[in-house]
Amino acid sequence: MEETAPQKGTVTQRAIERITAMIREGELEPGERLPTERDLAVRLGISRSSMREAIRALTVLGVLEARHGSGIYVTRLEAGDLLETFGVVADLSRGQRLVELLEVRRVLESTATALAAARITPDGLAKVEKHLAAMDATDDPEEILAHDLAFHREIAAAADNETMAAILEGLSSRTFRARVWRGYQEEGAFARTRCEHAAIHRALAARDPEAARAAAATHVGAVEEWLRSRLRG
Repeated sequence: MEETAPQKGTVTQRAIERITAMIREGELEPGERLPTERDLAVRLGISRSSMREAIRALTVLGVLEARHGSGIYVTRLEAGDLLETFGVVADLSRGQRLVELLEVRRVLESTATALAAARITPDGLAKVEKHLAAMDATDDPEEILAHDLAFHREIAAAADNETMAAILEGLSSRTFRARVWRGYQEEGAFARTRCEHAAIHRALAARDPEAARAAAATHVGAVEEWLRSRLRG
């Protein structure tokens, strides 16, 4: 009997859950090749069309990957691969939804910066300093944007929490940051944001987690307030 559209969606979801359960329980390991679509469908008692849709969905999510001429494999299941869709959400969000994402980023960024203050290595601190100096040396929004992204990326890496770093990477939309820096240029706000970055660096250099947390929250909070003022205007 042919499945109707609502049933098909339900069956596909069940197929997704069964495959993810196999991965979670160790029946399929990272890097391992999946059985054929036909064998999986028979094994799990699910139609081939629903199995095909489930595999396609898990591929989009980064759980599985198709290798041409070789088959379907479980990915390395790295946080960065699994959370790539965050970047799409950040790029496409507008208005109040973007404010909500900034609120999330403020919480995570302040936590990551506090962790970084406790864990950053001399080499990591030198990289942060390099990008801070580069931001201070130019008024070109594109150059500032590139070093701003790198500045925060180095701090997230220094926090030594790959999952948090991956989420922050997804929330750090380059498109949105470009809009912020252009807006700051128009408002003559470069000096203020440079002071905010410098405060973050000082807290990191002092190995002061609470000062680092406060400095990062202030910095992202300023971006949040800038966006709110734009929306009110």
